[in-house]
Amino acid sequence: MAMIDGRKVLALVPARGGSKGLPGKNIRNLCGRPLIQWSIDAGLASQAVDLVAVSTDSPDIAAVAKAAGASVPFLRPEALAGDSASSIDVVIHALDAMAQLDQSFDVVVLLEPTSPLRDASDIDRSLARMIESRATAIVSVCRAESSHPAFVFRQTPDGHLVPFMERSPTGLRRQEIEPMFFLDGSIYASEVQALRERRSFYHADTIAYEVPKWKSFEIDDIEDFEIVEALASYKRLGQQ
Repeated sequence: MAMIDGRKVLALVPARGGSKGLPGKNIRNLCGRPLIQWSIDAGLASQAVDLVAVSTDSPDIAAVAKAAGASVPFLRPEALAGDSASSIDVVIHALDAMAQLDQSFDVVVLLEPTSPLRDASDIDRSLARMIESRATAIVSVCRAESSHPAFVFRQTPDGHLVPFMERSPTGLRRQEIEPMFFLDGSIYASEVQALRERRSFYHADTIAYEVPKWKSFEIDDIEDFEIVEALASYKRLGQQ
């Protein structure tokens, strides 16, 4: 049994079958492995995770997940398989379903299959940071660079640009602006009790785990997929 600081950890990979941006993306081949397998492999290789489970409504995804070594103890109900279903509802449903199977957990880590470049070391380091900091949740973030608010503009109806921030970016260098971060989506972790109480991974007791830019890419459409595929090939992260 893995555990971390005596706490039992569930890694949950959510993967519904009805993707619209890139149909079938969760089982689409990415450098020799189905996309969902990248997150399953990361969870299985983690030193802190006790069980890797997949929440899906799709028998095809379930079959691929089982072949990759994940547990698929239930199929997600139709009510949680649509565009309007929230991630928190999916996580709570999975925790409840596991509890009915006499499997309870102290910590849950959400591993979105659309963020395949995070690896086991990221999972382990983020969980260790959460425990050491006595926080109840941790989320992965990436430093905002070209998307920093200092370089973002609003566009008026007549096409003129208005700086988003009060100070004009003209003449600013990136080294001179306050660092800001965005939620990159690769890791969300929380103590189960805190998640049930607050129904969110992000709250006043959430801390950050910073990932490098190349690990922060998410796959929503074919362009994203091709970018991540190129990165994975360049980093030699293909078939294991």
